[in-house]
Amino acid sequence: MTPAGGAPAGPGLPEGSGERWPGGPGVPEGPGERWASGPGVPEGPGERWPGGPAVRVLLVDDQVLVRSGFRALLDAEAGIEVVGEAGDGEEAVRLASALAPDVVLMDIRMPGLDGLAATRMIAADDRLAQVRIVILTTFELDEYVFEAIRAGASGFLVKDTEPADLIRGVRAVARGDALLSPGVTRRLIEEFAAKAKEPPRSPGFDALTDREREVMALVAAGLSNDEIAGRLVVSPATAKTHVSRAMVKLGTRDRAQMVVLAYESGLVRPGWLD
Repeated sequence: MTPAGGAPAGPGLPEGSGERWPGGPGVPEGPGERWASGPGVPEGPGERWPGGPAVRVLLVDDQVLVRSGFRALLDAEAGIEVVGEAGDGEEAVRLASALAPDVVLMDIRMPGLDGLAATRMIAADDRLAQVRIVILTTFELDEYVFEAIRAGASGFLVKDTEPADLIRGVRAVARGDALLSPGVTRRLIEEFAAKAKEPPRSPGFDALTDREREVMALVAAGLSNDEIAGRLVVSPATAKTHVSRAMVKLGTRDRAQMVVLAYESGLVRPGWLD
């Protein structure tokens, strides 16, 4: 793994309405494409990162130099604090349980217990339900990434991500966003969903109302709560309520898992948005 390159991030990153992530591997593609937002996330013009406690981050990578590079980047940023480092999946699970960080930056391929297995263990622990996991990967089309999102990761960043994107990705996930672009998600699904072992059907899927299924499909399309509200001609608060109720019924940790379930259930099919 190579540390994120480019100029270090810092205060003064552009904020406000219409803001988009810059282009590059693993980021939104095409006109108007955005990262999926999470339930309870403020949306609309003038939105800014709220003040409050620092985002607590756990770094997981088997290379000490890589961890040191990420720590230097993150610790230099106001409002972010690295609270621990782990060199393998086993240590990651132990520290996640002990420290309960807001975000875990998890290398996917490590000797011993790898990042995928560690993600599954953390996501399965009810005591760590508020911990968000971001997978670090060399390639955006990586079967491990698909399985990690399926298991409960909130998204992924490629390892050559620009420092500013890393910082903003950590903050986005901490406030509840799913760090996925619809274009990359579709390619992941198309590449690996057909090969994946058939998942057990979520018992909550049959309990969804027609409106909740409609909302789930729109979440899979990458629409924000405001955009879903506009499409369905309801208030943003109503759209948010539908999303939240669907997530509770499905037992999903966040929108990233909901997107995978939407494809795996057949509610959404690869290519339907093209």
